[in-house]
Amino acid sequence: MDIFMDFGPVIADAVNRAIDDLVIRHGDDFEAFSNVMLAVLVGIEGWLRSLPPPVVLAAAAAAAYAASRRLTLALGAAAGLWLIGSLGLWQQAMQTVAIMGVAVGLSMLIGLPVGVLMARSDRVRAAVLPLLDLMQTIPSFVYLIPAAMLFGLGKVPAILATVIYAAPPLIRLTDLGIRLVDAEVLEASRAFGATRMQMLFGVQLPLALPNVMQGINQTMMMALAMVVIASMIGARGLGETVLLGLQRNDSGQGALGGLAIVALAIVFDRVTQAVGVRLQSRAARRG
Repeated sequence: MDIFMDFGPVIADAVNRAIDDLVIRHGDDFEAFSNVMLAVLVGIEGWLRSLPPPVVLAAAAAAAYAASRRLTLALGAAAGLWLIGSLGLWQQAMQTVAIMGVAVGLSMLIGLPVGVLMARSDRVRAAVLPLLDLMQTIPSFVYLIPAAMLFGLGKVPAILATVIYAAPPLIRLTDLGIRLVDAEVLEASRAFGATRMQMLFGVQLPLALPNVMQGINQTMMMALAMVVIASMIGARGLGETVLLGLQRNDSGQGALGGLAIVALAIVFDRVTQAVGVRLQSRAARRG
């Protein structure tokens, strides 16, 4: 005796109808948004690819030193990027950095306000948490399909899919950081007549910055993790190198792409972690 009801076709048909309706009703809007996103991405990518590699290496070393005040990290960041260039994947790496930069920027524009709203309202938090759970657990291939249907193949749907995958850690950690601010500090600021907005921007967000930076770090790492998957719908960069190696059964080419992605991830991870540590120590001194 079959105890299951066959809901699958009903849900699949509903999703297909919803996507088709969106395309019919708002196709022009999606195309306009896609054109704007593509123009921004192409501009950033063109600028990065036009920079002489020594300039990029020097900038990476300077950023790493400013973040950590450690010469070893500065040299390590430059060495990581030098390794990518020595693998013959410099241009692809700049494409990946451009895609990741736009995706992380969009994640911050969405994640920070949503995290603040969650911290200030238990109702908003209760409504958003299940959505975040869904975004983090649903296989990334699943939302690549509607993104490609709405925006076509290429870099724009890859960026949007990356945002869906990478934004939840930033939202969660922003919410957590604000909620962890000492109640006595908030009470003191309230006693001095601070408004809710003054408390948010003058007290809560500065004290929550270490958590926010940790969220940005995790968002960067998850955005890089989407590089290979996003290449399947036309995104260029290091992910395409890995994908070509897989398609051609060329383990060497796949290994080169994977090594370059790892090097890029280590550079971004160490620099953002160093910023978080400095902010944490600064907050501890203030406390």
